[in-house]
This record gives sequence, C-alpha cells and structure tokens, in this order.
Amino acid sequence: MTKEKINPGNGTQELHENIKALILFNDDVNTFDFVIETLIDVCGHDPNQAEQCAMIVHYNGKCAVKSGSASELKPAFEEMTNRKLSVIID
Repeated sequence: MTKEKINPGNGTQELHENIKALILFNDDVNTFDFVIETLIDVCGHDPNQAEQCAMIVHYNGKCAVKSGSASELKPAFEEMTNRKLSVIID
C-alpha cells in the first residue's frame, strides 16, 4: 500500500486567488457621516474602522472596505450602490 503525499500549499493558493475586495471610491456628494453609517450597517465595521476607511477614501480616493469571495461581496456591493456610493468588486 502506497501513501499519497499531500502538498498543503496547493489549496491555499487557489483560495487566495478567489478573494476579492469591495473598493469604495471618493465622491463629492455623500457626507462623512453617511459613509460611516453605511460602512457600519452594510460592511459590519465598528465606528472607528468606518471612520478610518472614510478618511482613507477622502484622502487617497479609494479604500478596500471589505474582502471575501465575489458572491459574499455582492449583497454589500448592491446595497452600497443602492445608497448611491461608488463601489466595485476587484
């Protein structure tokens, strides 16, 4: 009987390739408070994390606000789009 060797690295690379990011872009329309509230409600951020992301978006033009598979991010993407925020899944 021959034992098969399993390479633990094979599965992890595939998992990392499927990880996407929900990226929020800066705009001149929505207030900081609205963006922070949305990040708390939609992405599950705590208030400090939401405020930091809002500041990053403001000063850098964009910020990855959530990560996961495309199917996990789709509901948050749709809700943030419904709230008139500029987001993409990348």
